Amino acid sequence: MADKKLLLIDGNSVAFRAFYALYRQLENFRNPEGLHTNAIYTFKNMLDVVLNDVEPDHVLVAFDAGKTTFRNSMYEDYKGGRQKTPSELSEQLPYIQELLHDLGLSTYELDNYEADDIIGTFVTIGEKEGFKITVVTGDKDLTQLASPQTTVMVTKSGVLNLEAYTPEHMKEVNGVTPTEFIDMKALMGDNSDNYHGVTKIGPKKASQLIQEYGSVENLYDHIDDMKPSKMKENLINDKDKALLGKKLATIDRNAPLTVGIDDVKRREVDYQKLRRFYEKMNFRKFLSELDPGSASQSKEQPAKNNKTVHFTELKGNDINNFAVKDGQTITFYLGMLGANYHLADFVGFALKIDQKIFVSRNVELLKEDKLKNLLENKQIAKNVFDLKRTTVGLNRLGIHARGIDYDMLLASYLINNENNSDDMGEICRMYGDDSVKSDYDVYGKGKSVHIPEDDQVLFNHLAGKIEAIENLKDTLLAKLKEHEQDDLFANIEIPVARVLSVMEINGIKVQADTLTQLQDEFAVDLKKMEKQIYDEAGEEFNINSPKQLGHILFEKMGLKPVKKTKTGYSTSVDVLNQLRDESPIIDQILTYRQIAKIQSTYVNGLLDVIQKDGRVHTRYLQTLTATGRLSSVDPNLQNIPTRTEEGKQIRKAFVPSEPDGYIFSCDYSQIELRVLAQVSGDEQMQEAFRTGYDIHAHTAMKIFHLKSTADVTPLMRRRAKAVNFGIVYGISDYGLSKNLNISRKQAKEFIDNYFEQYPQIKDYMDNAVQVAREKGYAETIMHRRRYLPDIHAKNYNVRSFAERTAINSPIQGSAADIIKIAMINMQKKLDEMHLKTKMVVQVHDELIFDVPKDELETIKKIVPEVMQSAVRLDIPLVADSGYGHNWFDAK
Repeated sequence: MADKKLLLIDGNSVAFRAFYALYRQLENFRNPEGLHTNAIYTFKNMLDVVLNDVEPDHVLVAFDAGKTTFRNSMYEDYKGGRQKTPSELSEQLPYIQELLHDLGLSTYELDNYEADDIIGTFVTIGEKEGFKITVVTGDKDLTQLASPQTTVMVTKSGVLNLEAYTPEHMKEVNGVTPTEFIDMKALMGDNSDNYHGVTKIGPKKASQLIQEYGSVENLYDHIDDMKPSKMKENLINDKDKALLGKKLATIDRNAPLTVGIDDVKRREVDYQKLRRFYEKMNFRKFLSELDPGSASQSKEQPAKNNKTVHFTELKGNDINNFAVKDGQTITFYLGMLGANYHLADFVGFALKIDQKIFVSRNVELLKEDKLKNLLENKQIAKNVFDLKRTTVGLNRLGIHARGIDYDMLLASYLINNENNSDDMGEICRMYGDDSVKSDYDVYGKGKSVHIPEDDQVLFNHLAGKIEAIENLKDTLLAKLKEHEQDDLFANIEIPVARVLSVMEINGIKVQADTLTQLQDEFAVDLKKMEKQIYDEAGEEFNINSPKQLGHILFEKMGLKPVKKTKTGYSTSVDVLNQLRDESPIIDQILTYRQIAKIQSTYVNGLLDVIQKDGRVHTRYLQTLTATGRLSSVDPNLQNIPTRTEEGKQIRKAFVPSEPDGYIFSCDYSQIELRVLAQVSGDEQMQEAFRTGYDIHAHTAMKIFHLKSTADVTPLMRRRAKAVNFGIVYGISDYGLSKNLNISRKQAKEFIDNYFEQYPQIKDYMDNAVQVAREKGYAETIMHRRRYLPDIHAKNYNVRSFAERTAINSPIQGSAADIIKIAMINMQKKLDEMHLKTKMVVQVHDELIFDVPKDELETIKKIVPEVMQSAVRLDIPLVADSGYGHNWFDAK
């Protein structure tokens, strides 16, 4: 009989390790709603490794219930020296627990006890019941639980490199047994837990004493036998500390749990919830790993797909019988295999005319005059699922779709943007219709993706989608009207989807030769930098290895470590930045990292996606973010680096269609701060914008209590800028301190000064939270709603995130609405004036145009005008423009 296996995970310590493992990339790990996700992502990676290695039958992830435990009654300052958990980590903890539950894993916390005590008690229970136990933690305190049945895995670097502590390994590493390790800690103390042990006794001496005496109590029983020494004197003076330390260090293995072994048996994964969770977190890697057929439903609750849809397979000679009059409405669906509809294989199509559904695998039939004219006739209204996907797909067939005025995907997104999906089967299930299968169920995923050979299976799937689009239309439109979002749907989202379709089809020209040249130049630069780094270090080593780099910098070269943890030396960007003045090698390493990243991600990445027409055709994700902001993928043109000179060089490859043409760029100046000034009504900030002040210098003048902006130094302005933009995103004093490399106290003073100088902004923030509590949602100036079900949550972290969202969603969402309106108006203007200029890229607040030489003067005039007049605010919108023979020169 196979061993029964129990896995116990120290939730808080592993989450802490997970957070700092990707701390350098903190701002890159946000979901579309602004939630930081680095700890969630890394925690999931750790789970995958451990679950695969251990293959446990039972799993429990234990969390601390609060700041105080029974140990605080023994010692008031227990853990008193610890800094407050960063809000960027705290906000992720509830979502880690949600992830665990979706994965079928149990979590538990117990008032007045630590996670260590829960784990210790389960170890005791599990060992009695014959379980083989694995404990995973970032805290070596739990190694005291090691036994022949229990292995304690401690994170070494990040959370994926684990060191296995058995009784034998404990003896080898510490010279003591797991039980004796408690006594060793009593003597040496624990700075992390804020108890200090015996003066001047460190790990080595503590280990020697416990090896000799076996326990703290026995040591003190024989204290008189020790020769006089300073150490003996310290032992005598600090006896109370040592005995208290042992109590504090000892894990309670008999905590009053309300759950047992049977309660932590692994459950089935809830794939439907898990997929929604990954979509919400924007974890594409994990989405792609979901099992085919299980991504949209729980194995315990299979979706019902018994509904029979009546359809007719369309043959070529049937097309001539179609007779659709202007003013009629049809429903159309074009099937494609894969997310990137610019390249995806066609599956087939279905359409409903006069209550009859027709289906076919042969998309070439759509090119027949009758069907082509039908799809291009703007007088015939069309219902679809995903206007943009449909329009781009038809364009590949030479068909210019017109008349699409209802998009099921966009309607669903506006109604429920916190839990949106781009899979029709998922959306149907949200509204009680489980008759439409997920595409994962029908086509599979990854390398196993395929078009079903069985006509009945494929045609029923396509026809079922047609029925769903039509059947749910009235329900979704009614909800839009009820939510006062019908105008947003019809006059912003549908029109901007049409504009985006045109932009995606146009694409933007990219010169492969320029990228290849950069590729060669960066390769040479990297080789040179490698040699410089090796010369400075005095030897060759793996520059990308934190362990080897740490050895070179802090052991061989003798630089003073900024941060050293139990896992080794930190070589993160923030640490290296603090060492820049200590040695030339630091700047060399930072530059090397930057160029290597640019080379692999952007130069090589773009070369891979240039299509046959010499252009890249990105996809804009219109239904991803709850704020309404657009995202760009395949490739991501919104993420081309701009902060480094090497990164900026990438933009030289983006060029106009005509050799003597121009790339024209126009972007809103500080639009989110202008929206903040608008929605808050803050007179000071509005006056600064009306008079054309440098808003960051103006803010610096205010928060540093200066008489004039002339007294503002560049450093003050940079700090004020960080505060300005940080306020929009609800930044904490911890986050601001890290951004500016200042103390949390200074950061808090900056934020307090900011609110003192801009009091109406503070009033707005307080009011925004109150309104969200009353209404259950936040709203933009264009009435885009973001529903906030967590605004009344009992969990502080969940509720706090919802409150920050209530504050920043109207700001970010309004800015997104404004740029969308500008795009709609701009495309309309280009069409009205019959210009050849094409709008080709949107980067949040910036629009990029491909302009023929003879239209440049016209574009220089009309683009800023259109953008600045998109909406009427109490303060002016300002759009700054530039142009050049490539995107780099346009800035």
